[in-house]
Amino acid sequence: MIHDIAIACASHSEAILSANLARSPLLSHVQLHVERNAPTATIAYNRALGATTAPIMVFAHHDVYLPNGWDKLLALRLAELPADWAVFGAFGIGLDGAHIGPVWSSSLGMIVGRAPMYPVPVQSYDEMLIVLRRDAGLVFDETLPGWHMYGTDIAQIARAAGRGAYAGALPCIHNDGYHGVLGPDFAAAYRFIQRKWPQSLPIRTPITKISKSGLHLLRDRWQNRRSAEVREGMAVGTDHPVENLAARCGWSNLGP
Repeated sequence: MIHDIAIACASHSEAILSANLARSPLLSHVQLHVERNAPTATIAYNRALGATTAPIMVFAHHDVYLPNGWDKLLALRLAELPADWAVFGAFGIGLDGAHIGPVWSSSLGMIVGRAPMYPVPVQSYDEMLIVLRRDAGLVFDETLPGWHMYGTDIAQIARAAGRGAYAGALPCIHNDGYHGVLGPDFAAAYRFIQRKWPQSLPIRTPITKISKSGLHLLRDRWQNRRSAEVREGMAVGTDHPVENLAARCGWSNLGP
């Protein structure tokens, strides 16, 4: 299995990359392909698909850390998936709106997401880590602007093609900084998904609900402003060694 995967990352910071993803133990035997200074996430990831050949592509943020044994656990999780699977994620939103997949978030200062016994169909992903099966023939939509919502879009692309989008128990560390208000770039991605997938609305994402009216975006932007001080206080900061964060979560060794 370890020879069948490649890690792809879009990065604008060598410091963040070297302090997080580049420290993942599996990179001693798994290829890491880094796209630098791409204009959008989808362009970066399609470039990575074109530059690699691995049957299983893992698209990870540069502030993600994959603990020791993570690739072995990934092999187990992929073996559990139904034959129709095209996309798998560490954290997704189930069809019932449940948060699926236990991951550590530094910006929230906690482990978030359920640890299901079996893979769960999802309608969207947190973009921190997405696994793509190359022979499913899917690519990212390069007309999606910016760096948001491509986890939602790829899940919908898979489902529209009659393929499965799932999430499961694939623990990893997201050493992300505090997130402020939802800016214009987030709103642009929201409007894109509204226009592209009207027949699938409403769609729940890890951040908000995409609805026909768009009122959920307005509400969540307002609530984020009101709760900014509380949310900033929850964050633990990104200066903790990622190995220590994994140890605190009990994830120092995920292998069987």
